[in-house]
Parts: sequence; C-alpha cells; structure tokens
Amino acid sequence: MAEIIQAIKENIIAGNAAKTKEFVDKALQEKTDIRKILNEGLIAGMMVVGTKFKNNEFYVPEVLIAARAMNAGMEILEPMIIQAGIKPVAKVAIGTVKGDLHDIGKNLVVMMWKGAGFEVEDLGIDVDASKFVETAKSGINLIGMSALLTTTMVAMKDVISKLKEEGLRDKVKILIGGAPITQSFSDEIGADAYAPDAASAVDKVKELLNI
Repeated sequence: MAEIIQAIKENIIAGNAAKTKEFVDKALQEKTDIRKILNEGLIAGMMVVGTKFKNNEFYVPEVLIAARAMNAGMEILEPMIIQAGIKPVAKVAIGTVKGDLHDIGKNLVVMMWKGAGFEVEDLGIDVDASKFVETAKSGINLIGMSALLTTTMVAMKDVISKLKEEGLRDKVKILIGGAPITQSFSDEIGADAYAPDAASAVDKVKELLNI
C-alpha cells in the first residue's frame, strides 16, 4: 500500500497524469483511506513540486504538468472526498485586479493552493472591487489579489478600502502578489502579506491562517 502512495507522489512530481490516475485507482481498489491518498500522495507530491519551483529546480512548464497530473488524480478522488465529508484546509479566493488581464501568475497560485489542499475560488481577471467584496461575504478565509502592471496595482488599495467600508476587513486575510508588488507596497496599502512567487503564496496562506 505504501508503494502505491509513493507511486502517486512520484508521478505527480514527474507530471505523469495517466500513471497518477492508474495508481489512484489502484489505491482505491485496495481500500486505501481517501485521506491518505489525498494527503500523502497527491498533496505531498505537489508540495515537493512547490519546493522545487521555489528553489529554481522546476520552472513554470514543470509546475503546469505536475498540476495536470494532480487534477487527473483529483477527478477520481473528488466525489469520494465529498461523500466522506472531508473538509478543505481552508477556503480561499484569488483574482487579478480591475484593468489587468494577466493570469499566468494567478493560475500558478491557484494550482499551488489546490495542491496544498485548499478550496480555491478563481475570480479570473479584471476583477472589480465589488466582486472581491461579495466574495469576502461568502465565508472565504483569505483573498489573494494579483497585478502585473504598476498602473493596475493601485486597484488593490481600492479593494481594501471597500472591505473596510463594508466592515469586512477583519473577517478576511489579504495576500497580494505580482511582478511590481513589494513588501513596502503591501505595508502601505494595509494588506496582510505579500508573496513574491506562487510557491511562497502557499507558505504565506498557511502562516496567515495558522495552518
């Protein structure tokens, strides 16, 4: 059984979607605990990918291929996770701010978060402040905001101001990121944290939510 879990993990790291599915199926046939398959197989594999990405051993293509393998395994597992009533680690949302149409960085963060066991709501690109506010009302634990342009990063400040106006700022953590974003900008606008890359975004969420 341990060999099958290890094989799931290794195939996630290698980005082999077909083999990942095959071993997830095999683990289920052997009545392996769903939590074990999820945590020690799929999530453990993606955590290694995240570490390699952070250390520049993996680049965007490897992360995308690994995420595809993770999704292949999750397709089989998801109905059973719901059936077993297994709750996600936390509920998070992310979007690229108003006026910005860039999504590669955001999509990488989505994959890394899903790979770490979070339930992720992807709000997409060009997201209006009011959409972030609505999302904050839906029981989300943390909102991520991304911007790739110096002209659009100012929209992050508007979102935080609107959350304050609605009395929601204390109910949700705010994490920001993107090429022009810095720690000093994060401090200036009152965000809770700044993540320089997708792998760090996982660590920051865990830090902010005490996971």
